[in-house]
Amino acid sequence: MPEGDTVHRAAARLHAALAGQTVLRSDVRVPRFATADLGGHAVDEVVARGKHLLMRIGPITVHSHLKMEGAWHLMRLGERWRRPVFEARMVLETTATEGAPWQAVGFALGELDLLAHDAEHEVIGHLGPDPLSPDFDRDEAVRRLTANPARPIGLALLDQRAVAGFGNDYRNELLFLRGVLPETPVGAIDVEAALDLGVRLIRANRDRDERTTTGNTRRGERLWVAHRDGRPCRRCGTRIRRGLLGDDALTERITWFCPQCQR
Repeated sequence: MPEGDTVHRAAARLHAALAGQTVLRSDVRVPRFATADLGGHAVDEVVARGKHLLMRIGPITVHSHLKMEGAWHLMRLGERWRRPVFEARMVLETTATEGAPWQAVGFALGELDLLAHDAEHEVIGHLGPDPLSPDFDRDEAVRRLTANPARPIGLALLDQRAVAGFGNDYRNELLFLRGVLPETPVGAIDVEAALDLGVRLIRANRDRDERTTTGNTRRGERLWVAHRDGRPCRRCGTRIRRGLLGDDALTERITWFCPQCQR
């Protein structure tokens, strides 16, 4: 599932191309909103909040969540789509300052809603502070993360109601760098230090096409433990292990950790 930095980059690309342009044609391929017509309205802005993307077009906000497979592709009208037509959930065609009109296509979106601006709280009101937003509230994030001291830190970090934007890769990389096992109770670690490190990591990757937590951008060397089960720890050489952690079977996610470096 894309993490907060990926969604913020997508929002930035869409905003740079579409903001100020007028919608020529819209095609929403979700039954509930199939009759919606955004034609004639201007694209005011495209912003991200955690893993959610908001396009504000005239009086309407187009809200989407990429989930596991979703993506927004931006291309000039007439360019060949890079994903199958049947995966398209929404198509927007707009004017362009220069060149052919823009076409933004949302493929395989996990969530897609059209709602009034003043109803945005219905889809993002539950989210915690977003480290990539200018209004990030560190104290509130700490308060939410530490609300249940017995909860495993590996679950708290993935809870979007506590902090919006951290996904499984950041969870595992951050805990490795802090030397903490995912099952460790929140009350047993320095949560503020962990949060501050996580904020620095996700902000450092906001403008990178390829995420890295090691500082090395070479392929295969960008991450410490995530997706590296069975391979040697980059610090001590111990084999990286994998496990599962979740509140239930539906929320279980893979954990990667070094049994020597994380205690």
